[in-house]
Amino acid sequence: MASKVTVTTLLQMKSNKEKIVALTAYDYPFSRLVDESEVDVILIGDSLGMVVQGESSTLPVTMDEMVYHTRIVARGASRAMVVGDMPFMSYQTELSDALFNAGRLLKEAGASAIKLEGGASVCGLVEAMTRAGIPVMAHIGLTPQSVHQMGGFRVQRDRDRLLEDARQVEAAGAFSVVLEGIPADIAREITDTLKIPTIGIGAGPDCDGQILVLHDLLGLNEGHVPKFVKKYADLA
Repeated sequence: MASKVTVTTLLQMKSNKEKIVALTAYDYPFSRLVDESEVDVILIGDSLGMVVQGESSTLPVTMDEMVYHTRIVARGASRAMVVGDMPFMSYQTELSDALFNAGRLLKEAGASAIKLEGGASVCGLVEAMTRAGIPVMAHIGLTPQSVHQMGGFRVQRDRDRLLEDARQVEAAGAFSVVLEGIPADIAREITDTLKIPTIGIGAGPDCDGQILVLHDLLGLNEGHVPKFVKKYADLA
């Protein structure tokens, strides 16, 4: 059996210019299939609200639901790094709430790391979680939990702000950063600037890795699918 993917593995992959492959999964059967395909990172995204629960956004997903889905995905993954997403309002209130909820994803659900949205504004949380032994994947650019504030799912083009967000989350201790909905030239500049891996979704081909929603990739979703998604099948 291949060795478990860790934070160190991903850093070494960036150093070696090996592309990182990441996918979402929300249950045990898909987790096993994705893991056996030697995907490097499995994200239990709060996208489960839209993909699994039929919601119009990620906002209704609860912490208990994230713990449940992360737990069953972790059971199916022997090689891939399992990353649990922090849902809306699980970390935006008090630092103690954020630490407790992030800890649940490792302690109760078996994740190896957590992901949270935001740049400079969440650096204090990233630092505190890292000190507590909780590896953090950051997420900048188009952040779906801020969809109302952003006025919809819009590409983010503020180069200076995006570069500063990326630098700050790296300095705060994040081991990687998701770049979502960012022009390819800006994503490439961020990737070249950072020592930590960048994982792109709708951010061009030059990130250190790519992540997609599994159901989009397999053509299981019959609604709108982002234009950047490569569909390998049309299972619906």
